[in-house]
Amino acid sequence: MRESSLERRLVREVERIGGRAPKWVSPGNRGVPDRIVILPGGRTVYVEMKAPGKPLSSLQERWSKILRGLGHRVYKIDSHDDIDRFIAEVSQERGV
Repeated sequence: MRESSLERRLVREVERIGGRAPKWVSPGNRGVPDRIVILPGGRTVYVEMKAPGKPLSSLQERWSKILRGLGHRVYKIDSHDDIDRFIAEVSQERGV
């Protein structure tokens, strides 16, 4: 399974529950999460997509720590099960 196929599925599933998941590209800020997930109800979370079993890089870990320190949620997703859990969790929060 490739990271790109997981990423496409994440985008589809987020859109299915009424959200958006644009790619985040931030010039000069290597290691930012791959996707900003914008959910109904004014909720925004960050998602780092990885190939199955691959760990976060040190820069990705650093950005996750920064974002969490600012009160944001950051998810690492590397499987279909992770996508299912993510969608269930963010859907439950607002009854989507």
